[in-house]
Amino acid sequence: MSVVHLLGIAGVEEHETAVARHWARRLEWPMVGVALWIVLQWYLEETGTLSHAVARVADWLVWLAFLLETVVLTAQVRDKRRYLFGNWLNLLIITAGFPYFWQFAPLIGLLRSVRLLLVVALLLRMSRSARKLLSQHKLGTTLIVAFAAMVLSGIIMSRVDPSIGDVWDGMWWAWVTMATVGYGDVVPHTGAGRLFASLVVLFGVVLISLLTANLAAFFIGSDVEKIETEEKESERLLKDIAARLARVEKMLEDSQNKRD
Repeated sequence: MSVVHLLGIAGVEEHETAVARHWARRLEWPMVGVALWIVLQWYLEETGTLSHAVARVADWLVWLAFLLETVVLTAQVRDKRRYLFGNWLNLLIITAGFPYFWQFAPLIGLLRSVRLLLVVALLLRMSRSARKLLSQHKLGTTLIVAFAAMVLSGIIMSRVDPSIGDVWDGMWWAWVTMATVGYGDVVPHTGAGRLFASLVVLFGVVLISLLTANLAAFFIGSDVEKIETEEKESERLLKDIAARLARVEKMLEDSQNKRD
């Protein structure tokens, strides 16, 4: 069993029917939009911007969107049991996130926050084009290395230089430093901190260069692949035309021979 099955975010697999894969692609981005709305709604409710009545209506619409996606895809896949087991997180959210239960549950805040798990799940199941982008030219590897370097650099800097503050300030400093933005709101003051900062700046320049090169290689590679496909199609058409001309010539020769 793969990791995505264990996490309950397997989605519709490649060996499933064409109709199921078609609907999975059509519902993918709308569900990502729903997941992003969950985060926005949570923020609006925390700040008191969204009224209670509107929030309850939004809760029902979000729950119905998750239910509709699961029902539609379950109906279209061939192996329904495998699909449901591979997407058990959807079933958990649909069951625990039923809005009618929230008015009776003492842990309403906990139940509502469970929906945030689906934000991660849906973003991990982003479109195949995005996964293709990350898989080509080692772009995904570069992003993972950059993220890990940012986290580690932030942790180290928060320990090396007391003026940085906590770990979150350290990671913020590492991010803007590696991205060569340098807002200057958080800066090292000790000698050890500045020495480590110079290394992070150098490493960040290298990573940004690699990231830019990988992005350029991806887009250029896409154009080259398109051109190669068009050339192959043109070559196939030319061969087809040549074969037809050869058949016409043979027919003419046969006709001439019969006349002679």
